[in-house]
Amino acid sequence: MQRRHFLKLTAALSAAGALPLWSRSLMAATRPLLPIPALLEADAHGTYNLIAQAGTSQWNGKAVPTWGYNSSLLGPAIALQRGKPVNVNIHNRLPEATTVHWHGLEVPGAVDGGPQAVIAPGATRQVSFTPDQPAATCWFHPHQHGKTGHQVAQGLAGLVLLQDDASGKLRLPIQWGVDDVPLIFQDKQLTKDGSRIEYQLDIMRAAVGWFGDMMLTNGAQYPQHAVPRGWLRLRLLNGCNARSLHIATSDKRPLYVIGSDGGLLAEPVKVESLPLLPGERFEVMVDTSDGNAFDMVTLPVTQMGMMLAPFDQPLPLVNILPLRVMASGALPDKLVDLPPVPATEGLQTRWLQLMMDPQLDSQGMQALMDRYGAKAMGNHHGMAMPADKKPMDMKMDMGGMQMDHGNMAMDHSGHAKAAPGYDFHNGNKINGVAFDMAKPMFGAKLGSMEKWTISGEGDSMLHPFHIHGTQFRILSENGKPPAPHRQGWKDMVSVDGWRSEVLVRFNYVASAEHAYMAHCHLLEHEDTGMMLGFTVT
Repeated sequence: MQRRHFLKLTAALSAAGALPLWSRSLMAATRPLLPIPALLEADAHGTYNLIAQAGTSQWNGKAVPTWGYNSSLLGPAIALQRGKPVNVNIHNRLPEATTVHWHGLEVPGAVDGGPQAVIAPGATRQVSFTPDQPAATCWFHPHQHGKTGHQVAQGLAGLVLLQDDASGKLRLPIQWGVDDVPLIFQDKQLTKDGSRIEYQLDIMRAAVGWFGDMMLTNGAQYPQHAVPRGWLRLRLLNGCNARSLHIATSDKRPLYVIGSDGGLLAEPVKVESLPLLPGERFEVMVDTSDGNAFDMVTLPVTQMGMMLAPFDQPLPLVNILPLRVMASGALPDKLVDLPPVPATEGLQTRWLQLMMDPQLDSQGMQALMDRYGAKAMGNHHGMAMPADKKPMDMKMDMGGMQMDHGNMAMDHSGHAKAAPGYDFHNGNKINGVAFDMAKPMFGAKLGSMEKWTISGEGDSMLHPFHIHGTQFRILSENGKPPAPHRQGWKDMVSVDGWRSEVLVRFNYVASAEHAYMAHCHLLEHEDTGMMLGFTVT
C-alpha cells in the first residue's frame, strides 16, 4: 500500500472512532511514520526500470546526501511471480560505476549482478531471467568490488518479493504495508556536523566492519506504524554493512518464524528472539490481537566492536500500534512441503578457510582498542575451543601472506589507517588467496549438489557467509545442528569462530566470465578480499 493510502486509512479510522485515543495522539506526535517501499510497476512493455540515483534524506533536521533506487534512499519492492519472465533495465545515474546483485535469487551467472557486471556512470544494463524457486523475500544491492560497503552505506538496497502458487493458497497476510510489512534495518554513521554519511575503509573497519550509531528502519529513525489487530506479517532484512542484529519485541510477545532466506518453512517456529546476520532475511508473524502497542527492538550482541554504548543496550527499531480493524490473514499450522536433506555420501566436498592477514588482524584490533577500549574486543583471541572439537587437520598454500609489517600510519584523529603502500584488496582471504576476479577458484557441475565446510577457526570473528546463484541447506552451524527456524532453504550461514557445513545446489550456469561469488557478507571483509569466484558448467 502506498504511503498516501495508508495515511488516508488511518485518518478514516480515526474519524470513525476505530483508533483509540492513545493511538490518535501518538500518530499525531513528531515521531516519523514508517516509510513503506512502493511496489515497482512494469512499463507498457512489461519491463521494470530501476534507477540508481543520488538524492538527499532528512535526519536530525538536516538534509544528508544519500543514494537510492528510484528514490533518494533504499528502493522499491519488486514483486515477481515464479515462472514468469522478468526484464529489468538498470540505469546508473550515480557519479561512479555500480552493479546490481539479485541476492537470494537463483539465476544464471550472466544476470546475477556480481562484480563483473559493471554499469558505468550514465550507462544502462538490461537483464532478463525467469525465476524458478519457491516464494521468498530476497533483495537487491550493489556489488561493485572494493566499493560495495561504501555504496550500501550510502543507502542502495531494495526488496524482491518472489511469489508462487503454493504460498498464494495459504491464509497469510497479504495487504502490503498494512498487515504484510517490510522492515529493512540499516545503521548509519554521520559526520560530526550531521551533514553527510561518514564512510572510510581504514584499518580498523577492514578488520571488524563499519558500524553506525544511528539505526534506521526503512530509512527512518524509530518510526511508528499502525497495523490491524490479528496476525501481522513482518519481512525482516538486515541491510547493515557489518552489524548483526538480535530482534525481539519489547513486551516479550513471541515471534513465529514462517520463512528464511530461500522461502517458507515446513511449519511456523515459535521463538522469543531472532538473531539476524548482515544480508539475512526472515519472515515472522506476530499476534497483535490484544491491541497493545509494542516495539520491535534489537537486543545486545556479542559481536566484536558491538559491546559498547550505545550498542550494549536494547535499541527500539519501530513502534507498532494495533488498530481496532482486523487483519486479513492467519497463522497456518502447516506451510509448505520441504524436501528432506539428502545424504552427503559420495558428494563433492570443499573446504573454505576464512582468514585475515596477520598484519590487518593485529593492527585492526589495536586500532579498535585505541579508539574504544578493551571492552570492544569481547573475547577476541581468548575464545576457548569447544571441548569436543579438534584442531583442523589440513594443509594449505599460504602464499601471498607475506606483507610489510611497518606499513601503518595514524590519521589526525588517532585512528590507524593504511599507509600508501598497503593493499586492502589483500587484507582478507579464503584458503590463503584474496579475491581475483579473473581467476575463479573452482568449478561445480550443473545439476549437482556439493558439501561445503566454511571455517572461521583461528580469528573468532563473525563471518556471515553468502553464496550467489544458489540456495542451500545448513548441515551444521558453528559445530551445532541448525536451529529449527534455520533448517529451510538459506543463502546465508553464520561462521563465528568455528566451522559450518552447508549442502549447496547448482541449478544454473555460471561461466568464468560471469562467475558466481561466495563471500563474507560483512561488506568490509568482502571488499578487502574475503571472496572467491566459482563456475557452474
